[in-house]
Amino acid sequence: MISYEPLFTTMKRKKVSSYELIVKRGFSKSIYYSIKKGNSCSTNTIDMLCKLLDCSVNEVMEYVPDEK
Repeated sequence: MISYEPLFTTMKRKKVSSYELIVKRGFSKSIYYSIKKGNSCSTNTIDMLCKLLDCSVNEVMEYVPDEK
């Protein structure tokens, strides 16, 4: 499964709050909360997050094998 936990770690490290990402940098509030719930998102969304946070894809998402 894909985990977006690196996104929240990156935001914390860069001192970017959800408020700043949504209101000041123009990221969609509904997409942010959808990601926060663990829902999937498009590669366009990942691209936008990388641009807004000036980071790489692995700082936004990671693959975590499903438990058997």
